[in-house]
Amino acid sequence: MATLHDWLAQNADTLDQSESLSDEVMPALAAHGSFRAGVPLALGGEPGEYGDVRDAILGIADVARYSVTAAFVYWGQRSFIEYLLQSSNTALRDRLLPSLLDGSLAGATGLSNAMKFLSGMEPLSVQGTADGDGWRLNGKLAWITNLRPQRFVAAAAVAPVDGSTPLVAMFASGDDGVQRSDNLQLIAMRGSHTAAVRLENVAAPADYVIAEQAPEWLARVRPAFLGMQCGMSIGLAAASLDKASQVAAAARGQLGEQIAAAQQALKALTAQLLDGVADGRFVTAAPSMFKLRIALAELVQQAVTLELQAKGGHAYLVQEEDGFARRWRESAFIPVITPSITQLQAALAKHAAATQ
Repeated sequence: MATLHDWLAQNADTLDQSESLSDEVMPALAAHGSFRAGVPLALGGEPGEYGDVRDAILGIADVARYSVTAAFVYWGQRSFIEYLLQSSNTALRDRLLPSLLDGSLAGATGLSNAMKFLSGMEPLSVQGTADGDGWRLNGKLAWITNLRPQRFVAAAAVAPVDGSTPLVAMFASGDDGVQRSDNLQLIAMRGSHTAAVRLENVAAPADYVIAEQAPEWLARVRPAFLGMQCGMSIGLAAASLDKASQVAAAARGQLGEQIAAAQQALKALTAQLLDGVADGRFVTAAPSMFKLRIALAELVQQAVTLELQAKGGHAYLVQEEDGFARRWRESAFIPVITPSITQLQAALAKHAAATQ
Protein backbone atom coordinates (compact mmCIF):
# COMPACT_ATOMS: atom_id res chain seq x y z
CA MET A 1 0.00 0.00 0.00
CA ALA A 2 1.37 3.42 -0.97
CA THR A 3 2.32 5.71 1.89
CA LEU A 4 1.45 9.39 2.09
CA HIS A 5 5.03 10.21 1.10
CA ASP A 6 4.72 7.98 -1.96
CA TRP A 7 1.47 9.64 -2.99
CA LEU A 8 2.88 13.13 -2.51
CA ALA A 9 6.09 12.36 -4.37
CA GLN A 10 4.17 10.87 -7.27
CA ASN A 11 1.69 13.74 -7.53
CA ALA A 12 3.58 16.82 -6.30
CA ASP A 13 3.99 18.40 -9.73
CA THR A 14 0.35 17.78 -10.61
CA LEU A 15 -0.81 19.33 -7.33
CA ASP A 16 1.37 22.34 -8.08
CA GLN A 17 0.27 22.96 -11.66
CA SER A 18 -3.25 21.53 -11.93
CA GLU A 19 -6.58 21.40 -10.10
CA SER A 20 -7.17 17.79 -11.19
CA LEU A 21 -6.22 16.25 -7.82
CA SER A 22 -7.43 19.06 -5.57
CA ASP A 23 -10.27 16.96 -4.14
CA GLU A 24 -7.86 14.15 -3.23
CA VAL A 25 -5.46 16.10 -1.01
CA MET A 26 -7.67 16.20 2.09
CA PRO A 27 -8.53 12.47 2.01
CA ALA A 28 -4.86 11.56 1.54
CA LEU A 29 -3.79 13.68 4.52
CA ALA A 30 -6.71 12.51 6.67
CA ALA A 31 -6.00 8.83 5.93
CA HIS A 32 -2.50 9.40 7.30
CA GLY A 33 -3.94 10.98 10.49
CA SER A 34 -2.29 14.31 9.67
CA PHE A 35 -5.04 16.52 11.06
CA ARG A 36 -4.95 14.70 14.41
CA ALA A 37 -1.35 15.79 15.09
CA GLY A 38 -1.15 17.86 18.27
CA VAL A 39 -4.84 17.42 19.07
CA PRO A 40 -5.56 16.18 22.63
CA LEU A 41 -6.11 12.41 22.69
CA ALA A 42 -9.44 12.87 24.46
CA LEU A 43 -10.69 14.88 21.48
CA GLY A 44 -9.60 12.42 18.80
CA GLY A 45 -5.94 13.26 18.46
CA GLU A 46 -3.09 10.83 17.94
CA PRO A 47 0.02 10.44 20.11
CA GLY A 48 2.97 12.53 18.97
CA GLU A 49 6.42 13.60 20.07
CA TYR A 50 5.11 16.61 22.00
CA GLY A 51 1.35 16.23 22.35
CA ASP A 52 0.64 19.81 21.30
CA VAL A 53 0.71 22.06 18.24
CA ARG A 54 4.43 21.44 17.78
CA ASP A 55 3.51 18.02 16.37
CA ALA A 56 1.38 19.77 13.75
CA ILE A 57 4.22 22.16 12.87
CA LEU A 58 6.54 19.22 12.28
CA GLY A 59 3.82 17.33 10.41
CA ILE A 60 3.32 20.25 8.03
CA ALA A 61 7.10 20.51 7.58
CA ASP A 62 7.27 16.81 6.74
CA VAL A 63 4.56 17.14 4.08
CA ALA A 64 6.16 20.32 2.66
CA ARG A 65 9.32 18.37 1.88
CA TYR A 66 7.28 16.64 -0.82
CA SER A 67 4.57 19.17 -1.72
CA VAL A 68 3.99 22.69 -0.45
CA THR A 69 0.51 22.53 -2.02
CA ALA A 70 -0.44 19.66 0.28
CA ALA A 71 1.27 21.40 3.21
CA PHE A 72 -0.74 24.55 2.47
CA VAL A 73 -3.99 22.55 2.65
CA TYR A 74 -2.74 20.87 5.84
CA TRP A 75 -2.00 24.28 7.38
CA GLY A 76 -5.46 25.60 6.52
CA GLN A 77 -7.27 22.58 7.94
CA ARG A 78 -5.15 22.26 11.06
CA SER A 79 -5.33 26.02 11.75
CA PHE A 80 -9.13 25.89 11.81
CA ILE A 81 -8.94 22.90 14.12
CA GLU A 82 -6.63 24.91 16.39
CA TYR A 83 -9.16 27.75 16.50
CA LEU A 84 -11.76 25.35 17.85
CA LEU A 85 -9.31 23.88 20.35
CA GLN A 86 -8.61 27.39 21.67
CA SER A 87 -12.24 28.49 21.67
CA SER A 88 -14.50 28.59 24.70
CA ASN A 89 -17.34 27.46 22.41
CA THR A 90 -16.96 23.78 23.25
CA ALA A 91 -20.32 22.91 21.67
CA LEU A 92 -19.09 24.15 18.27
CA ARG A 93 -15.83 22.27 18.77
CA ASP A 94 -17.56 19.03 19.65
CA ARG A 95 -19.94 19.37 16.71
CA LEU A 96 -17.34 20.05 14.01
CA LEU A 97 -14.15 18.41 15.21
CA PRO A 98 -14.86 14.78 14.23
CA SER A 99 -15.51 15.65 10.57
CA LEU A 100 -12.56 18.04 10.48
CA LEU A 101 -10.26 15.35 11.81
CA ASP A 102 -11.43 12.70 9.35
CA GLY A 103 -11.25 15.13 6.43
CA SER A 104 -14.92 14.94 5.42
CA LEU A 105 -15.29 18.66 6.26
CA ALA A 106 -12.79 21.24 5.01
CA GLY A 107 -11.72 23.98 7.40
CA ALA A 108 -10.27 27.27 6.16
CA THR A 109 -8.46 29.74 8.39
CA GLY A 110 -9.90 32.94 6.92
CA LEU A 111 -7.90 34.89 9.52
CA SER A 112 -4.98 36.21 7.49
CA ASN A 113 -6.74 39.57 7.35
CA ALA A 114 -7.31 39.35 11.11
CA MET A 115 -3.65 38.69 11.85
CA LYS A 116 -2.70 41.77 9.84
CA PHE A 117 -5.38 43.75 11.71
CA LEU A 118 -3.93 42.59 15.02
CA SER A 119 -0.55 44.10 14.07
CA GLY A 120 -2.09 47.33 12.80
CA MET A 121 -1.44 46.46 9.13
CA GLU A 122 -5.00 46.77 7.76
CA PRO A 123 -8.66 47.09 8.83
CA LEU A 124 -10.95 44.10 9.09
CA SER A 125 -12.68 43.27 5.81
CA VAL A 126 -15.84 41.70 7.29
CA GLN A 127 -18.42 43.82 9.09
CA GLY A 128 -21.04 42.55 11.50
CA THR A 129 -24.49 43.87 12.40
CA ALA A 130 -26.13 42.58 15.57
CA ASP A 131 -29.03 40.22 14.85
CA GLY A 132 -30.66 39.01 18.05
CA ASP A 133 -28.09 36.87 19.86
CA GLY A 134 -26.00 36.56 16.69
CA TRP A 135 -24.73 38.61 13.78
CA ARG A 136 -25.19 39.36 10.09
CA LEU A 137 -21.91 39.32 8.18
CA ASN A 138 -20.98 41.38 5.13
CA GLY A 139 -17.63 41.70 3.38
CA LYS A 140 -15.07 39.87 1.31
CA LEU A 141 -12.10 37.64 2.05
CA ALA A 142 -9.89 37.81 -1.02
CA TRP A 143 -7.70 34.76 -0.51
CA ILE A 144 -8.67 31.64 1.44
CA THR A 145 -7.14 28.21 1.07
CA ASN A 146 -8.83 24.83 1.44
CA LEU A 147 -12.27 26.00 0.35
CA ARG A 148 -13.26 22.53 -0.83
CA PRO A 149 -16.46 23.30 -2.77
CA GLN A 150 -18.34 20.23 -1.59
CA ARG A 151 -18.38 21.29 2.07
CA PHE A 152 -16.34 23.82 4.01
CA VAL A 153 -16.36 26.03 7.07
CA ALA A 154 -14.18 29.10 7.51
CA ALA A 155 -13.37 31.62 10.22
CA ALA A 156 -13.52 35.39 9.89
CA ALA A 157 -12.70 38.24 12.23
CA VAL A 158 -15.68 40.58 12.30
CA ALA A 159 -15.77 44.31 12.97
CA PRO A 160 -19.17 45.26 14.46
CA VAL A 161 -20.64 48.29 12.71
CA ASP A 162 -21.47 49.80 16.10
CA GLY A 163 -17.75 50.05 16.90
CA SER A 164 -17.75 47.44 19.65
CA THR A 165 -14.95 44.91 20.12
CA PRO A 166 -14.28 42.70 17.07
CA LEU A 167 -15.18 39.04 17.33
CA VAL A 168 -14.32 35.85 15.44
CA ALA A 169 -17.15 33.87 13.88
CA MET A 170 -17.43 31.04 11.37
CA PHE A 171 -19.51 30.60 8.26
CA ALA A 172 -20.27 27.50 6.22
CA SER A 173 -20.46 26.78 2.51
CA GLY A 174 -24.18 26.04 2.66
CA ASP A 175 -25.15 29.25 4.46
CA ASP A 176 -27.30 31.72 2.53
CA GLY A 177 -25.25 34.63 1.22
CA VAL A 178 -21.88 32.77 1.12
CA GLN A 179 -20.49 33.20 -2.40
CA ARG A 180 -17.33 31.29 -3.29
CA SER A 181 -15.38 32.38 -6.36
CA ASP A 182 -13.79 29.97 -8.79
CA ASN A 183 -10.35 28.80 -7.71
CA LEU A 184 -7.78 31.55 -8.14
CA GLN A 185 -5.50 31.04 -11.14
CA LEU A 186 -2.19 30.77 -9.32
CA ILE A 187 1.23 30.20 -10.87
CA ALA A 188 1.81 27.35 -8.40
CA MET A 189 -0.02 25.28 -5.78
CA ARG A 190 -3.15 25.17 -7.92
CA GLY A 191 -4.43 22.02 -6.21
CA SER A 192 -5.04 23.85 -2.91
CA HIS A 193 -8.64 25.00 -3.52
CA THR A 194 -7.66 28.63 -2.98
CA ALA A 195 -10.49 31.07 -3.72
CA ALA A 196 -12.17 34.28 -2.61
CA VAL A 197 -15.41 34.51 -0.63
CA ARG A 198 -18.01 37.25 -0.53
CA LEU A 199 -20.43 37.40 2.41
CA GLU A 200 -23.77 39.11 1.83
CA ASN A 201 -26.02 39.33 4.88
CA VAL A 202 -24.82 35.93 6.12
CA ALA A 203 -26.40 34.82 9.39
CA ALA A 204 -23.90 33.91 12.10
CA PRO A 205 -25.93 32.77 15.13
CA ALA A 206 -24.45 32.84 18.60
CA ASP A 207 -23.33 29.20 18.31
CA TYR A 208 -21.12 30.19 15.31
CA VAL A 209 -19.02 32.54 17.45
CA ILE A 210 -15.50 31.21 18.02
CA ALA A 211 -14.26 34.12 20.14
CA GLU A 212 -16.18 37.09 21.50
CA GLN A 213 -13.05 39.17 22.11
CA ALA A 214 -11.02 38.90 18.91
CA PRO A 215 -7.90 40.96 19.81
CA GLU A 216 -7.12 38.98 22.97
CA TRP A 217 -7.96 35.62 21.35
CA LEU A 218 -6.04 36.34 18.15
CA ALA A 219 -2.91 37.18 20.12
CA ARG A 220 -3.21 33.84 21.92
CA VAL A 221 -3.73 31.79 18.76
CA ARG A 222 -1.23 33.67 16.55
CA PRO A 223 1.82 31.60 17.61
CA ALA A 224 0.10 28.42 16.42
CA PHE A 225 -1.13 30.11 13.22
CA LEU A 226 2.30 31.46 12.29
CA GLY A 227 4.14 28.45 13.71
CA MET A 228 2.28 26.04 11.46
CA GLN A 229 2.78 28.47 8.58
CA CYS A 230 6.52 28.32 9.26
CA GLY A 231 6.31 24.55 8.88
CA MET A 232 5.98 25.09 5.12
CA SER A 233 9.27 27.01 5.07
CA ILE A 234 11.02 24.40 7.21
CA GLY A 235 10.01 21.51 4.97
CA LEU A 236 10.74 23.25 1.67
CA ALA A 237 14.15 24.48 2.83
CA ALA A 238 15.02 21.00 4.10
CA ALA A 239 14.04 19.42 0.76
CA SER A 240 16.16 21.83 -1.31
CA LEU A 241 19.13 21.53 1.03
CA ASP A 242 18.92 17.73 0.92
CA LYS A 243 18.94 17.79 -2.89
CA ALA A 244 21.80 20.30 -2.93
CA SER A 245 23.80 18.18 -0.49
CA GLN A 246 23.34 15.02 -2.55
CA VAL A 247 24.44 16.69 -5.77
CA ALA A 248 27.35 18.55 -4.19
CA ALA A 249 28.64 15.38 -2.52
CA ALA A 250 28.54 13.44 -5.78
CA ALA A 251 30.24 16.24 -7.69
CA ARG A 252 32.76 17.00 -4.96
CA GLY A 253 31.85 20.62 -5.45
CA GLN A 254 32.69 23.72 -3.44
CA LEU A 255 29.26 24.18 -1.88
CA GLY A 256 29.48 21.59 0.87
CA GLU A 257 30.32 24.01 3.67
CA GLN A 258 27.63 26.50 2.66
CA ILE A 259 25.01 23.77 2.48
CA ALA A 260 26.03 22.34 5.85
CA ALA A 261 25.90 25.82 7.40
CA ALA A 262 22.40 26.39 5.99
CA GLN A 263 21.27 23.02 7.35
CA GLN A 264 22.57 23.96 10.80
CA ALA A 265 20.82 27.33 10.60
CA LEU A 266 17.58 25.58 9.70
CA LYS A 267 17.93 23.24 12.65
CA ALA A 268 18.58 26.16 15.02
CA LEU A 269 15.66 28.25 13.73
CA THR A 270 13.33 25.25 13.98
CA ALA A 271 14.37 24.68 17.60
CA GLN A 272 13.78 28.37 18.43
CA LEU A 273 10.34 28.20 16.85
CA LEU A 274 9.29 25.06 18.71
CA ASP A 275 10.63 26.36 22.03
CA GLY A 276 8.87 29.71 21.66
CA VAL A 277 5.55 28.12 20.75
CA ALA A 278 5.86 25.73 23.70
CA ASP A 279 6.72 28.24 26.42
CA GLY A 280 4.22 30.88 25.30
CA ARG A 281 6.72 33.71 24.82
CA PHE A 282 5.36 34.55 21.35
CA VAL A 283 1.95 35.48 22.76
CA THR A 284 3.38 38.71 24.17
CA ALA A 285 6.60 38.89 22.13
CA ALA A 286 5.16 38.82 18.61
CA PRO A 287 8.17 40.65 17.07
CA SER A 288 10.40 37.70 17.98
CA MET A 289 8.13 35.39 16.04
CA PHE A 290 7.95 37.78 13.10
CA LYS A 291 11.75 37.76 12.93
CA LEU A 292 11.78 33.96 12.93
CA ARG A 293 9.23 33.82 10.10
CA ILE A 294 11.37 36.28 8.09
CA ALA A 295 14.58 34.33 8.82
CA LEU A 296 12.99 31.07 7.69
CA ALA A 297 11.69 32.68 4.49
CA GLU A 298 15.19 33.98 3.75
CA LEU A 299 16.60 30.54 4.40
CA VAL A 300 14.17 29.05 1.86
CA GLN A 301 15.52 31.44 -0.78
CA GLN A 302 19.08 30.52 0.18
CA ALA A 303 18.24 26.80 0.02
CA VAL A 304 16.72 26.83 -3.46
CA THR A 305 19.62 28.98 -4.70
CA LEU A 306 22.10 26.46 -3.31
CA GLU A 307 20.17 23.66 -5.02
CA LEU A 308 20.35 25.59 -8.30
CA GLN A 309 24.06 26.27 -7.89
CA ALA A 310 24.76 22.63 -7.05
CA LYS A 311 22.84 21.34 -10.07
CA GLY A 312 23.96 24.03 -12.46
CA GLY A 313 22.54 23.65 -15.96
CA HIS A 314 21.01 20.30 -15.08
CA ALA A 315 18.33 22.19 -13.12
CA TYR A 316 17.09 23.54 -16.46
CA LEU A 317 16.80 20.15 -18.14
CA VAL A 318 13.32 18.69 -17.74
CA GLN A 319 14.60 15.15 -17.49
CA GLU A 320 17.12 16.04 -14.76
CA GLU A 321 15.59 18.86 -12.70
CA ASP A 322 14.16 16.37 -10.13
CA GLY A 323 11.47 18.67 -8.73
CA PHE A 324 13.63 21.79 -8.72
CA ALA A 325 11.26 23.81 -10.92
CA ARG A 326 8.39 23.10 -8.57
CA ARG A 327 10.45 23.99 -5.48
CA TRP A 328 11.52 27.24 -7.16
CA ARG A 329 7.86 28.18 -7.76
CA GLU A 330 6.89 27.09 -4.25
CA SER A 331 9.68 29.20 -2.79
CA ALA A 332 8.25 32.28 -4.51
CA PHE A 333 5.09 31.85 -2.44
CA ILE A 334 6.80 31.76 0.96
CA PRO A 335 7.52 35.53 1.14
CA VAL A 336 3.99 36.53 0.08
CA ILE A 337 1.82 34.23 2.20
CA THR A 338 -0.15 36.46 4.56
CA PRO A 339 1.19 38.14 6.56
CA SER A 340 3.86 38.71 3.91
CA ILE A 341 7.50 39.36 4.67
CA THR A 342 7.06 42.99 3.60
CA GLN A 343 4.10 43.36 5.98
CA LEU A 344 6.02 41.75 8.84
CA GLN A 345 8.99 44.04 8.23
CA ALA A 346 6.64 47.05 8.31
CA ALA A 347 5.14 45.81 11.58
CA LEU A 348 8.63 45.39 13.07
CA ALA A 349 9.60 48.90 11.98
CA LYS A 350 6.42 50.28 13.54
CA HIS A 351 7.12 48.40 16.77
CA ALA A 352 10.72 49.65 16.86
CA ALA A 353 9.59 53.24 16.36
CA ALA A 354 7.00 52.91 19.12
CA THR A 355 9.54 51.58 21.62
CA GLN A 356 12.20 54.26 21.04
